[in-house]
Amino acid sequence: MLRSFRSRLVATVIALVAVTALLVGGLGYLLVERSLRSQLVDDAVARTRFNVTELATTEVLPADADREQFAATGLLPRFVLRGTDGVFVDFGDGEPFVSSLDLVEVPSRLSPELRALVESGEIGYQFAGLDGEPVLFVGARRPDIGPDFYFEYSAAEVDRALTELRRVLLGAGLGVAALGALVAGLIARTVARPIRAAASGAHRMAEGDLEVRLSERGGDEIGALAVAFNDMAGSLQQKIAELEESRARERRFVADVSHELRTPLTALVNEAAILAPHLGVLPAEPRLVGEMLVGDVGRLRRLVEELLEVSRLDTAVQSPETAAIDLDAFLAAVVAERNPEASLTVAGERRITVDRIGLERVVANLLDNARTHAPGAAVAVDASVDKAELVLTVTDAGPGVPEAVLPYLFDRFYMVDPARRGGTGLGLAIAARHATRMGAALTARGGDGGIGMVFELRAPVTASLPGGDGDETSPTEPEDVIEHDVTGETS
Repeated sequence: MLRSFRSRLVATVIALVAVTALLVGGLGYLLVERSLRSQLVDDAVARTRFNVTELATTEVLPADADREQFAATGLLPRFVLRGTDGVFVDFGDGEPFVSSLDLVEVPSRLSPELRALVESGEIGYQFAGLDGEPVLFVGARRPDIGPDFYFEYSAAEVDRALTELRRVLLGAGLGVAALGALVAGLIARTVARPIRAAASGAHRMAEGDLEVRLSERGGDEIGALAVAFNDMAGSLQQKIAELEESRARERRFVADVSHELRTPLTALVNEAAILAPHLGVLPAEPRLVGEMLVGDVGRLRRLVEELLEVSRLDTAVQSPETAAIDLDAFLAAVVAERNPEASLTVAGERRITVDRIGLERVVANLLDNARTHAPGAAVAVDASVDKAELVLTVTDAGPGVPEAVLPYLFDRFYMVDPARRGGTGLGLAIAARHATRMGAALTARGGDGGIGMVFELRAPVTASLPGGDGDETSPTEPEDVIEHDVTGETS
């Protein structure tokens, strides 16, 4: 299959040249063939008419003559001298005269149309084959009294000329096709060069090179394409610069607001922590208000902490900091802290080197997500290491989410059901950001049978720990975390 534009253009030009050569050559061949055959027929008809009317007169051949009398007239040599290759004379008595044994089968070779035309007094002709050679039979009746004469004329010369013409036309057609292929290649190269340049520019732009531009040469369609491409590239570069600037402003705003909230929030957390132990002695209505206050302060604390973490992940440009851990003990500590009811299974290599901070934050946020959105449902953490890759899944048996919203689960502030309380919409986004920072891939899919959710992390790991190295097993708290948990929950 011709996939490239250049190959299709070359094939199209070659096809057009070939069709043109075929039409011109075929038409020329037909015209030459018709001319040669017409000339042969005209010459043969003129000789036949002269033979019948001028040579075979009644003075030479009586009206009631038979085969023996015709042979005695000496007409055959005279016919041959005038270019006839053979003679067949039908006297109507079933005893025809033939000039050679090759003509004995002539009656079976003559068409009924030719016989009828001759019997009517007209001169007719027919091309046929005789002993593998092309011949022309011309028939005529001597006026009024007969007999019927059929003269054989060789068409071999015409056939050889036509054969040679076919060879010449075929050779010329192949030569024209080869020339067309060469010209098509040059045209295709000229036409495809700016197209390849545009494709290369589009590919570089897709890879992030917004400075790429095409050469604007010529006032044709290709030049217009280059101008349009450059305009598009310039507009796209400007829009992306504006978006990046806007995004940077938003990040600065979030970071500034989050940091500004830390001081009053710390005071609120401390005050709520002092208030929480004394709620039981308050009357019902003040106690309800106090419980609501403590809960709201806790949720506000988690939101600010997550905003601070998002801000750090957006602004900090740092490489993953790998550390040696015992995977089994490390995950057991994270599970015990975040979701003690979850089961843990670890297979394969347990002593690995990995970005422990990123791994802890991803697993912790996935467990928090399961605890928040699948309360009371079974949660399983499965981990295995194979060929320098850690594959970790967090599976819950909760209500799950529609398949259509799976692509948006890792977007910031996205909530499948905004009416449901308990989350900030940032946990999965933070997990995905940590996974990207550590060079891992985090994906989500529905559980088997449409029940629950399965989150899968594929992270690179390096060589396992040598014997005797110490283990890092406990999870690490993020920086700038506000002290005093007034709700009893860990963020």
